[in-house]
Amino acid sequence: MEAAAAINSPIILQVSNGGAAFFAGKSINNKEPKEQASIAGAVAMALHVRQMAKFYGIPVVLHSDHCAKKLLPWFDGMLAANEEYFEKNGEPLFSSHMLDLSEEVDEENISTCVSYLERMNKMKIWLEMEIGITGGEEDGVDNTGMDQNKLYTQPEQIWAVQQALGAVTPNFSIAAAFGNVHGVYKPGNVKLNPGILATHQEYVKEKLGADADERPCIFVFHGGSGSSEEDIATAVKAGVVKMNVDTDTQWTYWEGIRDFYKAKEGYLQTQIGNPDGEDKPNKKFYDPRVWIRKAEETMRERIKKACEDLGNVDTLSKEV
Repeated sequence: MEAAAAINSPIILQVSNGGAAFFAGKSINNKEPKEQASIAGAVAMALHVRQMAKFYGIPVVLHSDHCAKKLLPWFDGMLAANEEYFEKNGEPLFSSHMLDLSEEVDEENISTCVSYLERMNKMKIWLEMEIGITGGEEDGVDNTGMDQNKLYTQPEQIWAVQQALGAVTPNFSIAAAFGNVHGVYKPGNVKLNPGILATHQEYVKEKLGADADERPCIFVFHGGSGSSEEDIATAVKAGVVKMNVDTDTQWTYWEGIRDFYKAKEGYLQTQIGNPDGEDKPNKKFYDPRVWIRKAEETMRERIKKACEDLGNVDTLSKEV
């Protein structure tokens, strides 16, 4: 939110299943009842962001990330929280949720998404769905050994999604695979082809009989960390409206802590005694608020760069 306020632009804040459990506290049993920590943590995160966003003066989209089939109790819990909040406030707690049923057969993936979208649409909640596999490993889902052909969604799959979900509402986006991988890997190991998103748009336009300048599909770029500016620009031109950069933001958060430690190492070995004197206290160096702030500052700058790459700078001053 600090980064978004600095560039006068909206921002998406999302929480994963594991991140939500961490937010709640690692000591809470998340298995019985199923996903209770992740549900509680996601709700707490959403309430916290809602409380603080007004002080930053920018719109915030509250989103939950990858929810595989085994994590559906988490999804159900968040929807129940949305319905409760909607009943009291006339709007849902979250803005958007993601269902990642890409490991299931397409028919099950799409039909399950339709079922949930019908429930979500009553509250005007956006659905992000995934079809095609994102490689790598994240949040307990390991696709590192996946058949490479499955990392590229086919246009027929996109059309099937567009038909089925579009019959319910236009409020959905598609995380289509174009070689995406969670994490950052050695150059050459990841073969992104964001240009196929434009092919998908053309295929769907032809099916719909849409105008030549239309982009009927709304796409999401998963595994955006480490991507080139050129690939990002190609993806945006083809209809990408959201990009995940979790790995890069994690790294820059750590960079802030690492650099602070290296600069102040002599002040971080004992509570008393440092290069300035044997009796000098070190509390102002090891106070978590000091080194966590350094992490926030470096992560803030990385988020600003991601927004620049996506064309999301001074967005709030632009006419819609």
